[in-house]
Amino acid sequence: MTAGIEVDGLRKQFDQVAALDGVDLEVGRGEVVTLLGQNGAGKSTLLRILGTTVLPDAGTARVAGHDVVLDRRRATRSLGLVLGEERSWYWRLTGRQNLEFFAALHGLRRRTARARAAELLERTQLADAADRAFSGYSSGMRARLSLARALLVEPSVLLLDEPSRTLDPIVARDFRTVVTAGAREGGAAVLWVTHDLHEAAEVSDRMVILHRGTVVEHLPGTTSAATAEQRMLAALGAGR
Repeated sequence: MTAGIEVDGLRKQFDQVAALDGVDLEVGRGEVVTLLGQNGAGKSTLLRILGTTVLPDAGTARVAGHDVVLDRRRATRSLGLVLGEERSWYWRLTGRQNLEFFAALHGLRRRTARARAAELLERTQLADAADRAFSGYSSGMRARLSLARALLVEPSVLLLDEPSRTLDPIVARDFRTVVTAGAREGGAAVLWVTHDLHEAAEVSDRMVILHRGTVVEHLPGTTSAATAEQRMLAALGAGR
């Protein structure tokens, strides 16, 4: 399986704290990998490096074959990012207008931007609310619009940082279904940060446990939430 994400010996230090301490990781195209760990384990730092907003101190990271440091522009064009609490929307514009605006920023021509926005609004089940102001969107609708924006460029890599954290269980379930179906149909490599072990068990092809900036465990996607919790506690308790 062709790797969408390739991380080799990645290190990052903030002051005297090693946020990442030699991380190795691969995520294949069409694969959904969840990243688990305590607060401060380095999960968000890893996503920020892959998302080209933070520079590593050592090691390499590639998305869709592009080095995130040496080929930052192509790497950025190859990925989509979904955050749990996205604030960069224009609240007075409609969902459709927001998507068309961001499509234009990505360089899509007007006709293409309109077609792509319409397609993604349908795909994320927002077509009926497309022409409502963003300010009237619920948290679940905002999460789905964030996903639609991340998919505008048909990314080879999709990075999700706790995207369903503020969603109620039913909305979160629907969101997971849209993400996993879309990722697998489009062949994107998905790295999904979550604290919800039930969510991880539902969406994962693999689970990766990060502790003190180091990968300490790989679990198959068939692992139950209860077993994942036990393995996490064992790994953390061992102080590895």
